[in-house]
Amino acid sequence: MKVIELHESVTASNDRDADALRGEMRKNGTLLINLMSSPGSGKTTLLSRTIRDLNGKVKMAVLEADIDSDVDAKRIEALGAKSIQVHTDGMCHMDAGMTAEGLHEMGYDGIDLAFLENVGNLICPAEFDTGAGKNVMILSVPEGDDKPLKYPLMFQTSDALVISKMDALPYFDFDMEACVQRAKALNPDIKIFPVSAKTGEGMDAWEAWLANAVADWKHNA
Repeated sequence: MKVIELHESVTASNDRDADALRGEMRKNGTLLINLMSSPGSGKTTLLSRTIRDLNGKVKMAVLEADIDSDVDAKRIEALGAKSIQVHTDGMCHMDAGMTAEGLHEMGYDGIDLAFLENVGNLICPAEFDTGAGKNVMILSVPEGDDKPLKYPLMFQTSDALVISKMDALPYFDFDMEACVQRAKALNPDIKIFPVSAKTGEGMDAWEAWLANAVADWKHNA
């Protein structure tokens, strides 16, 4: 009986597509950031605050991925940023082909920074390379400090970790030191940004990292 390793072949094909998209984005001077988190972590709220704060400094666009609805895309467009909604037809993640199709449909000429707001999920999105130049994970304070223990691959594949909803810290049993230590044990190079999009706490450091990442990407284009 012949056995086909389907997952391996699918991911290998996706990796080739991802490398091609990354090369295309680099030539265009557009940095794509794959933003991953569980549902309700505050992805769209963080993006909205980031767009408002960097308005006039960095030209941004957002590719919104979801199983259904276009609520998030409309919210982003209302802030003046280019946006498009992608429905994944029940799939729990975006892959490189889907990301490329969405970006091409939206158009990204003249865009410095494009965000892929991936499907809310801490498992599947970490397994598929989207062609992004950077991977960023959001972990909200209400979710707890034990997520690095439960979803290690997500932390291992992320360049940065945004700990969101810091304004809620007094109301939850969240051990910041333990969370940072667990994340660093999995990925010593991960950058960590505790922020509150509501109050503005920590946003300067997060936005400075983004601006530097865009400049580096363009410099190496």
